[in-house]
Amino acid sequence: MQPNVLTAPNLAKLGWLTHGFGFRDTVYPPSITTVKQIHSCSVISVAGTGGDRIAEADGLVSAESGMLVGVRTADCVPVLLADTRTHAVSAVHAGWRGTAGGIISMALRRMEEQFGTRPTDVVAAVGPSIGLCCYEVGPEVARQFGTWRPELEQATSATRIDLQSINADQLRSDGVTDIWVSGECTQCETARYFSYRREREQAGRMLSYIGTARA
Repeated sequence: MQPNVLTAPNLAKLGWLTHGFGFRDTVYPPSITTVKQIHSCSVISVAGTGGDRIAEADGLVSAESGMLVGVRTADCVPVLLADTRTHAVSAVHAGWRGTAGGIISMALRRMEEQFGTRPTDVVAAVGPSIGLCCYEVGPEVARQFGTWRPELEQATSATRIDLQSINADQLRSDGVTDIWVSGECTQCETARYFSYRREREQAGRMLSYIGTARA
């Protein structure tokens, strides 16, 4: 039985791949390998048996047959990457710090170093997160995104930020062209998603995962 998840149309075309962006009520496949997320730009390579929260990082890459890697989110941006040539994959947790620091570029670099991935072979999906409609930050945070939104370099007041589109722009800048963006807002979609900004400490987490399909 397939889990109840949101799937990206471009990733769904890859017959060797399994992936999903979870909802509030999703029952996940067993044995998804995850990390203890620390809002960093650290991306690790995993193989072997994996496990839950195996290290401190915010992204995972793997080319291990049958392994699923995943990240937890509740407003931050989950990004899934698949290399159509080598079958390497990556799951990335891109909060505002990770997005501002270029964690997507770090994941692509790690895939290149470990597996020879070329950006032109990568299919990417940017999952549900808090949207431009709801994500307002102070000027000190807004200015962190000046590289991608030059109008924010001199921000002096509260500003709304579109984390999904910035992550998509970073992927394009690195040479990835096949990109799907969810566009859904976790804070708006109360029935579908957890939201830390809406529910605070009572918020659960969704898992977004990717890996080679199990037989």
